[in-house]
Amino acid sequence: MDLLNYAFMQRALLAAVLVGITAPAVGIYLVQRRQALMGDGIGHVAMTGVGLGFLLSWSPVWMATLVSVLGAVTMELIRWYGRTRGDIALAMLFYGGMAGGVMLINLAPSGSNANLMSYLFGSLSTVSESDITAICVLAAFVLLVTLGLRRQLFAVSQDEEFARVTGLPVRALNLLTAITAAVTVTVAMRVVGLLLVSALMVVPVAAAQQLSRSFAATFAIAVGIGISVTVGGTATSYYQDVPPGATIVLLAIAAFVLLTALATPLARRRARAQAATQPAGDPAECVIPASRGSGGEVGV
Repeated sequence: MDLLNYAFMQRALLAAVLVGITAPAVGIYLVQRRQALMGDGIGHVAMTGVGLGFLLSWSPVWMATLVSVLGAVTMELIRWYGRTRGDIALAMLFYGGMAGGVMLINLAPSGSNANLMSYLFGSLSTVSESDITAICVLAAFVLLVTLGLRRQLFAVSQDEEFARVTGLPVRALNLLTAITAAVTVTVAMRVVGLLLVSALMVVPVAAAQQLSRSFAATFAIAVGIGISVTVGGTATSYYQDVPPGATIVLLAIAAFVLLTALATPLARRRARAQAATQPAGDPAECVIPASRGSGGEVGV
């Protein structure tokens, strides 16, 4: 594979693998919490961090991480205390973050505007060694949280009230989830782009749910899909000269459509087999509806 002969492609592929792991690892909790678009909102806020990085001649990745974390904390505070005006406050935060980023980049030294597109939609040739160092450190943090605290995060994602009764620090765990999502956005922005990173958090998880309702299996399948589409999209971008972020997202959607097409007849066959084995005298009314964590949601 000639693409491995180039240093910039080696860096891009390494970043793609890390993004393919971390995005679904966080996304599975966001999907369970019905916050699938949270990554999109954080991506808007991160634009301000990128703009500040250019304006202050500091690393845009680290500055975007700082601003994204602050934005994620603000989002959680609005969710906790916001009432009827909470959605308006979030909208102003998201759009203000994007507008602020564009304005700051225009105030930065010349040449920054050209780099803006690479942060919005991803770029292979602009992933530097310093970016790789930052991505590796941030990805390690994401995996430490999502794997080390998986039981606690899963419990809070499924039922906050029950988790609170069992003694879990629900607010702290919610805040940690938001911060981890913010970090993941900055991990992925060099490969997928800020405007498309939310799709990589959600679509592989949704695709994995077509095959499994077990949390562990869904987690593993989603990460496998994430790695496959990010590496495949990066390679396709190199050979076909197409945008990497868009290619990766389209591959993820194609995987979702394919797995849905394969899973639907299998699910119908299992349902018919289960109905055939059910005793004839059992009334339908005795069937207990599926709760969160089984059937429609990912269960343990």
